[in-house]
Order: sequence, then structure tokens, then C-alpha cells
Amino acid sequence: MSIHYNIPANIKDYEKPQREYEEDVGLLEQEDEVYKIVLWNDDVNTFDYVIEALIEICGHTLEQAEQCTMLVHYKGKCTVKTGSLEKLKPMHEKLLSRSLTSEIV
Repeated sequence: MSIHYNIPANIKDYEKPQREYEEDVGLLEQEDEVYKIVLWNDDVNTFDYVIEALIEICGHTLEQAEQCTMLVHYKGKCTVKTGSLEKLKPMHEKLLSRSLTSEIV
């Protein structure tokens, strides 16, 4: 005689701890790849110039670009893009080539 239990699907499968470990490692690897481009305020570039650059370089919508530009103006800086270093480095270089002050952190 054997007893069968109905185990709900949301209970972790303790017979397969390797899968859970691999998922945790995957999450950590994703977190390691999250860098940010921070745009800093300056007294040189116009709102329209910055908005245009964010749309063209970072792929922002008009609304996103406007909001980021306002934050840069009033707060002194704003994170304008997140992602892997590989993805952000060309964007950062293009922002710098347009005389915008940015950094990757």
C-alpha cells in the first residue's frame, strides 16, 4: 500500500535543487549586467538639444526624453538608460560626442 499526496504546484520541488540554484545564478548574472548611463546637468545645452539627443541616441519617446531632461535640470542628474555595459558604451560615447556630460555607473 502506498500513500499519494496532492502537492500544490507552488511548493518548491526539493528533489531538484539544481534547477533552483541555476535560476538564482541566472538572476545574479543579470544583476551584474545592469549598468546605468547618468546624464548630468550643464549650463550649455538647451532643453530641445538634450531631448533630441535622448530620442536619437537612447531610443526615448518624446515624453521620456522630456521627463529626463527636466530631472537633469532640476535634480542635477538623471539615469537615462540601463543595461549591459556592451549596450550602453556606444550610447555613452555618442552622448559625449554631442558635448553632453554623462557617465556609466
